[in-house]
Amino acid sequence: MTQIESAKKGRVTAEARAVARLEGVPVESLMESLAAGTVVIPHNRLHRPFRPAGIGRGLRTKVNVNLGTSRDFPHLPAELQKTRISLKYGTDALMDLSTGGDIRKIRRAILKAAPIPLGTVPIYQAAIEAIARRGTIVDMTVDDLFAAIEAQAREGVDFMTVHCGLTLRAIDRLRGQGRIADIVSRGGAFHVAWCLHHGKENPLFEHFDRLLEIARRHDITLSLGDGLRPGSIADATDRAQIEELLTRGGLGRRARRAGVQVMVEGPGHVPLDQVEMNVKLEKRLCEGAPFYVLGPLVTDIAAGYDHIAGAIGGAIAAAAGADFLCYVTPAEHLGLPSPEDVRDGLIASKIAAHAADLVKGVPGARERDERMSRARKKLDWKTQGRWAVDPEKFRSVRAARRTHSPACSMCGEFCAMRIVSEYLGGRRAADDSRC
Repeated sequence: MTQIESAKKGRVTAEARAVARLEGVPVESLMESLAAGTVVIPHNRLHRPFRPAGIGRGLRTKVNVNLGTSRDFPHLPAELQKTRISLKYGTDALMDLSTGGDIRKIRRAILKAAPIPLGTVPIYQAAIEAIARRGTIVDMTVDDLFAAIEAQAREGVDFMTVHCGLTLRAIDRLRGQGRIADIVSRGGAFHVAWCLHHGKENPLFEHFDRLLEIARRHDITLSLGDGLRPGSIADATDRAQIEELLTRGGLGRRARRAGVQVMVEGPGHVPLDQVEMNVKLEKRLCEGAPFYVLGPLVTDIAAGYDHIAGAIGGAIAAAAGADFLCYVTPAEHLGLPSPEDVRDGLIASKIAAHAADLVKGVPGARERDERMSRARKKLDWKTQGRWAVDPEKFRSVRAARRTHSPACSMCGEFCAMRIVSEYLGGRRAADDSRC
């Protein structure tokens, strides 16, 4: 029985109980959200050990880290190092997007190393194996694609990005629209090439019930991918993007009715004034399904600093109701991220998620900021380090720039908090003596 089926029957799973405790929310309200499909708990029963994460309405905004090899850098040790860094700095989920080397071995190693939800994009495996066996991606068969999905489900993958909404109708919309960047989704490009070569419908759309059967059997959460997400600010919120979103909204309803958990993925490159609208549009068309956004990136020119562009968009999106932020690293658009890029991208997205949680009123978010502020007022550096988003960097900067003053090296003896605290403290004492 899946999480959504259990919730509809009033059966509290161990994962639901754990999420309610971690989030500080009543288990009864969590069950209602799970039953309605506005919250998901991605967990394949075969993935052990496991620490569950709830994604959706009323819960802390979650952050995902993308990992994975390429043909140029097919090295498993590097990806395992990135996995360790991601866990150290508090990612809520991982996605293995490997396309180089022994991708099955890599995926299994990451699954074993990470006791948190792991996602994949199965068409990557299907496409790579089609090239190895037959020479081209377009020679992939429908059974090849579903064999990859089934194999990954049996290995313990918790959620899968599936580009079910990229239909022939959506491709026609794309052709008629005219874009600067056309398609920037790798999975989307694979599907479009296959559909146009064969003149046939997207197999994941045409055989959606087959996909649902596999997902339900293993309680895989389907992440309905946006193969037509905009890769340029000029392409944001166009007819092709909305066409695909409309289809995914209908597929999400079918999935929930079949007892399958569903998330919906979002853009992409989106200007600031369209971010909130995109979130509200997804929530409306997809009936409140958890929204998983890449960034969004709010400008096209931030190469080398795209983690900042993504954090700006992510904070706005999450404050408007997005539930799950896919991190963006400084290496976005440039190359495979290094371990340092992974850390910087994750920290930027965690800041964005927390900033949004303050606005959403998520339990515990405001209390954490208040604890930090009270510690700053007291010049309590140890407590400040405990509540900082990156305690290690906090300590290293503090140690490198420490002075004899109890304040920081920027203000030293002229620390505003120290001066005002002494003055207000003395004045309050005098006022109290006159009462």
